[in-house]
Amino acid sequence: MALSPASVKRWMYRNNRPNRLARFLNRLTAVYFGGGVLSSPRWTILEVRGRRTGRVIEAPVVLADHEGGHYLVSMLGEDVNWVRNVRAAGGRAALRRRGRRAVRLVEVPVGERAPILRRYLELAPGARPHFPVTRRAPLSEFARIAGRYPVFRVLPGDGDG
Repeated sequence: MALSPASVKRWMYRNNRPNRLARFLNRLTAVYFGGGVLSSPRWTILEVRGRRTGRVIEAPVVLADHEGGHYLVSMLGEDVNWVRNVRAAGGRAALRRRGRRAVRLVEVPVGERAPILRRYLELAPGARPHFPVTRRAPLSEFARIAGRYPVFRVLPGDGDG
């Protein structure tokens, strides 16, 4: 029996935690995304201070554009370290791709997330196995699950990221 890419992704992130293979691939992806030479302009690295250690933590992310804004979405939902770190840092972070820029991440209210989540699934095929809807689902289906997936609007930072 062959495994589907979706089942492999779910296995790699069982209980919304990356296993050893996923952690290795995330580190590799961070190098690839951060360099920006061969990657998509939507792929970038999020840098945020760890809420416990104070060290800068890196996470590969996909920037979703919607109605002139840029957004970060947590494909694994609420229980993710980078989400907790962003909240603890008051939204202060940085994005790195061919350079580093300080940003402020502002959480989008649940009622406004549906179209952003749909756009995100269009742009991030690796996230699709983690969502209970397809990228072509009606907005009402995205609205139904919006509370499970944090979304942050990316705004210019104060140089502190």
